[in-house]
Amino acid sequence: MISNVAAIVYDGVAPFELGVVCEAWGTDRSDMGLPVFDFAVCAPRRGVVPTSVGYDLQIRHDLGRVAEADLVVVPAVPRSADVPAEVVTALRLAYERGARIMSVCSGVFALGAAGLLDGRDCTTHWMYTDELAARFPTAHVIPEVLYVDADPVLTSAGTAAGLDASLYLWRKEFGSAMANMVARRMVVPPQRDGGQAQFIHNAIPGCDAETLGPLLTWITEHLDEPLDVGSLAARSSMSARTFARRFRAETGTTPHAWITQQRVRRAEQLLEETDHPVERVAAEVGFGNAAALRQHLRHVRGLNPQQYRRRFRVEAPGGQVVSA
Repeated sequence: MISNVAAIVYDGVAPFELGVVCEAWGTDRSDMGLPVFDFAVCAPRRGVVPTSVGYDLQIRHDLGRVAEADLVVVPAVPRSADVPAEVVTALRLAYERGARIMSVCSGVFALGAAGLLDGRDCTTHWMYTDELAARFPTAHVIPEVLYVDADPVLTSAGTAAGLDASLYLWRKEFGSAMANMVARRMVVPPQRDGGQAQFIHNAIPGCDAETLGPLLTWITEHLDEPLDVGSLAARSSMSARTFARRFRAETGTTPHAWITQQRVRRAEQLLEETDHPVERVAAEVGFGNAAALRQHLRHVRGLNPQQYRRRFRVEAPGGQVVSA
């Protein structure tokens, strides 16, 4: 699991995106029982690194520190400037020895310069996806999504999507209970799915507009029931076509994808916090049978239910299962 994290910066780094990385991986949350990472911000040379907004950073570590990291993160950096040769080398060496590599926003261009996007799915801020595809034609650029996990390379879109990707990685490495604790500490949603749109039309409806908020809450409380578009549309007093259009406008995804995500998330929680047999978990979240749960969980996490439970089970010191 991740225990050592290095963030790479160089001239023109965006401080907000660097702050996202520091918040996700450099903050001591041991008072909550969460792991504390050996975290460092590194640059080609120790000393002053100018940011994109007119003030400087004082960096204590050079890129030799990257050789120790399990996770190497590049926040937003200038797209138009050449990536320092030392950074390219450090990223390649980290990749070759098996470290995870993550980018936030335009940091993906540094990964591209290091050849880490060749033949790999990736993303960046929606304003830069065309440029990314043009500059790195062998990369498979997926526009407008929040983040893409092409293990061991994780790329994310702008600003807040860096938090989404970090929480996703927390969840993948340490389980949903710990990821949710981190999210609550940061006062952000526990997880937005990577395939969700970067921007949502009508994300905050006008006062006279209907919202699907109450319906979404109802869905999460009735995941074990049939939840087809027709019945949900009727519950919302809309036609199926209008409902599907409104749902995508307000959530950035389809009803089926959103409900499946909620079912997987609830299944993860039950696998972590209870001794329920897999068949019962599948029934309680609406997948119907263990085979369907196994298929969806393997697609999302790369693990079957038994493997997920062994890895992320939440236990008290005495061995009993507890709720996080």
